[in-house]
Amino acid sequence: MCGIVGYIGPQQASRILLSGLQKLEYRGYDSAGIAALWEGELHCIRAKGKLHHLADKLEHWEYPASVGIGHTRWATHGKPEEYNAHPHRDEAERLAVVQNGIIENYRELRETLRQKGYTFRSETDTEVIPHLIADRLKALDPAGDALGGSLLLEAVCQAVNELQGAFAIAVISADFPDEIIVARQQAPLVIGYGQGEFFCASDTPALIPYTQTILPLDNGEIARLSTDGVQVFHFNGDRVRKTPRTLNWNPVMVEKQGFKHFMLKEIYEQPGVVRACLETYLDESWDIDAVRSPVRLGLPPELYADLEHIHILACGTSWHASLVGKYLLEQVAGIPTQVHYASEFRYAPSPLTANTLTIGVTQSGETADTLAALELEKQRRIDRTDAYRSRLLGITNRTESSLGRMVPHLIDTHAGIEIGVAATKTFIAQLIAFYLLALDLAHYRKALPAARIVEILDGLRQLPALVEQVLEIQERYVETLAHNFLDTQDFIFLGRGINFPIALEGALKLKEISYIHAEGYPAGEMKHGPIALLDSKVPVVAIAMPGTVFEKVLSNAQEARARDAQLIGVTPMNEQEAQETFDTLLPVPEIDELLSPILTVIPLQLLSYHIAALRGLDVDQPRNLAKSVTVE
Repeated sequence: MCGIVGYIGPQQASRILLSGLQKLEYRGYDSAGIAALWEGELHCIRAKGKLHHLADKLEHWEYPASVGIGHTRWATHGKPEEYNAHPHRDEAERLAVVQNGIIENYRELRETLRQKGYTFRSETDTEVIPHLIADRLKALDPAGDALGGSLLLEAVCQAVNELQGAFAIAVISADFPDEIIVARQQAPLVIGYGQGEFFCASDTPALIPYTQTILPLDNGEIARLSTDGVQVFHFNGDRVRKTPRTLNWNPVMVEKQGFKHFMLKEIYEQPGVVRACLETYLDESWDIDAVRSPVRLGLPPELYADLEHIHILACGTSWHASLVGKYLLEQVAGIPTQVHYASEFRYAPSPLTANTLTIGVTQSGETADTLAALELEKQRRIDRTDAYRSRLLGITNRTESSLGRMVPHLIDTHAGIEIGVAATKTFIAQLIAFYLLALDLAHYRKALPAARIVEILDGLRQLPALVEQVLEIQERYVETLAHNFLDTQDFIFLGRGINFPIALEGALKLKEISYIHAEGYPAGEMKHGPIALLDSKVPVVAIAMPGTVFEKVLSNAQEARARDAQLIGVTPMNEQEAQETFDTLLPVPEIDELLSPILTVIPLQLLSYHIAALRGLDVDQPRNLAKSVTVE
């Protein structure tokens, strides 16, 4: 979850490293640092706290180095203090390392190195790495054969083979000033190709201002970057031949474009995201008499053949999107579906079932728990009979990610780069992906009348304009309403049916960025315990959309009102009974209940955003959170 950047080339490294760290600040926030090589020496500067503290120190940086590495830290081992900040160095201060991940056997390695006389100056697991590399360098024969002709590459390769855990590292040394060594094991790392210059980073946003040609490393790969090019090897020393790929992103996508925060910008990008998904995947020439599916996901028929079960693996906001997906896959396509927390599934998987499709959902494609759960599912179905062999599908916003290389089939959500840590547009995009998958499966299985499919398709096509309408109507109104809750300590969110996951997502958004305790509940479960929490100081947000559970939700809201709770309703404006029930309305347009989550989540995103912004909090980089959870 930390951010790594590296640069080698003709430009001043410190400027590029700082720019890259700024693009990756969503991955770490408690400290930052850079190390660079200049005139035969290793120079390192670090700072506790937000990145601007490092930027202030760099104003006095006197070394126009052209080789360097940088890091923003999200603490796992050791307090957020400068002495724990990366880069970490060997005792001679000739070698520096930055790392993203966790070294699980660092205690054993540290003890072995201490017995050899190495001194440790931090509380981190990372510090064992520079000492270990330095120790391996001492043992190498300068005249002997070395991997790729590089002693530093050979030493790093030997060192990483002793590391256990998930990690991505970048290494520089004053004794080898013309190279950067990078390695990856279960943590993302991408190499960028420029003109006579090369980059590395934990995530592609750091590279976009400089290059769109990238080469993601796979697990167990190590690479040497020099001004002459890139060499890639397996940890076992075998050479790897890989072809770089080109991104279709541009630098404007990682700018705020006049918005105060990335999160607000990304909320406003949602109509475009929905429109892009639908334009990509819906067959506009399809009509009710067509034999083919109205959805063009490009998935092979064998993925759907004889399908009996679907398992979905996800974490956080993606888990909430998957709950909506479960509703759709069961109610639209008629397939029994289970949604698992990936972090739980990897240690307690459900029993194997025949003809099962397993879907991994992760916006970044790098979520460690989701990837590990998918790998477990893949491995335990190897050598099974045909009915029990793995069918894997990924839903992600990042096709170049680890997920994209792990599973044979992908649905690209086309949400574009999301910088804000709290997911908004990627959540909406995942929902659209599930709508399209459910419709495709429903058509394949003949689970819905063609007329009903037409209704749903017509409703989907209206969504971009309706989301724009919600944003236009709600923005200033919600900002004004948010002033009422600046001192609130608890919130309750209620929903039923397909909107219960939206209640969970609304509560999560509020928790993530405003630090207000919030919980989401099925509205019908209030009287089974949570109602004890209610009083005049606990606002209740209820999602009440006309449909199968509309009257039930209003009845549950009345129970809360009887306990003096302030009631806020996400509901159509023209519903008279809703107007009489709720103290405050967050109105949305009327729409088919099945499609309503796309609209009902928008006011909840805005409410969370404005409460947090008015409280003066760091909306884009909330405390203790990182965008991509790449460690267990």
